[in-house]
Amino acid sequence: MKKVVFVINGRGGVGKDTLCDLAAKAYSVKNVSSITPIKELAAQVGWQGEKTDRARKFLSDLKALTIAYNDFPTAWAREQYRLFLGGDEQIMFVHIREGEEIQKFVSATGGAAKTLLIRRAAVHQGAYGNRSDDEAESYQYDYTFDNDLPLEKAGEAFVAFLREVLETVTE
Repeated sequence: MKKVVFVINGRGGVGKDTLCDLAAKAYSVKNVSSITPIKELAAQVGWQGEKTDRARKFLSDLKALTIAYNDFPTAWAREQYRLFLGGDEQIMFVHIREGEEIQKFVSATGGAAKTLLIRRAAVHQGAYGNRSDDEAESYQYDYTFDNDLPLEKAGEAFVAFLREVLETVTE
């Protein structure tokens, strides 16, 4: 079975999670985010899941601290990748926002991970006030998917896109 790993990114609200959920209807998918262990830490100090600009900056800053201290998010993502390789899933989506963190993970996979930017024209184009969101489109991605179709057509288009990529990927 061919397996492919995508580091998926895009500005807030472009539909990354929705597209991953739609892909899971056609493929066996593992969907993880490097912010997950950071959210667990944040919850211990009072973050309650809000998605305000202030909360997004807090999560971004907390992630930066854990990266500087012991590279915790990358180590966590590498472990998820190891589990994926031993599991039954065909596609793994790893949500990583920062360019240097994307590159670290791609390197940790020996270059096997492909990078994917999701864009949507109707999404907020201004600054969020944190580098994780504000610099999302600064990285040189392997693939770009423009998520501008209505929801009922977006899933079909994304699955077709994934099918094409899977056909070109070697195990």
